[in-house]
Amino acid sequence: MKLNCIAVDDEPLALGMISAFIEQTPFLQLVGRYSSAVEALQVIHQQSIDVIFLDIQMPDLSGIELARVLDKGEYGVGPRIIFTTAFSQYALEGYKVDALDYLVKPFNYADFLKAASKAQAYAELLQKATPALPTVTTAGHEDEYLFLKVEYQLVRIAFQDILYMEGLKDYVKVHLQNNTKPVLSLTSLKALEEKLPARRFMRVHRSFIVALDKITAVSRNKLQIGETNIAVSEQYKDAFNQFLSRWT
Repeated sequence: MKLNCIAVDDEPLALGMISAFIEQTPFLQLVGRYSSAVEALQVIHQQSIDVIFLDIQMPDLSGIELARVLDKGEYGVGPRIIFTTAFSQYALEGYKVDALDYLVKPFNYADFLKAASKAQAYAELLQKATPALPTVTTAGHEDEYLFLKVEYQLVRIAFQDILYMEGLKDYVKVHLQNNTKPVLSLTSLKALEEKLPARRFMRVHRSFIVALDKITAVSRNKLQIGETNIAVSEQYKDAFNQFLSRWT
């Protein structure tokens, strides 16, 4: 498979070099080259783009700002970004917007190819995983999964293994049965809440979603899952009380 790519950089020499690197890589297809992030954003909305090689410091709209406004697509996965910049101090910001890689100028073709290969591996994994993303029910047997982005991988998590989810600013910790270490994903509780079946999961706090069948004890203002106590906030109390009335 070939990945549709665009290069975005306001420096003509850098833009030319990156475009040339894309064109000499067999699994990449150069769709366009742009000196403005605003111009690139219009193209991204009109065409199917897999990878964006993106400078950070640009006039009008920076690379970080462009990354923040990108449409993430049906399954929360939009065009993957590989930043190309002369400033290493933006690496943390790049991670926060879920960049696939971060190339510090000047870089050579070997560095470029290593980053491009990450995009290829991710696209192949996504292609295999996407058909399984929706809930599938067959002959009374239910296979239900959630796919989470963990570092540079899509990890499949079975709904039945989830105890609760804990929001931590830019991340979510997914606490699992028989697993002492939670899975950490760069996403939001709101995004996950939309993917979870309401009959099995409930938001009980700004920072917590719980698996209803894993609750071991309840009161009006808190619940317990194993040895963990989770408060029920005022915003979600009515919905939780309705659940309590059915639970008792």
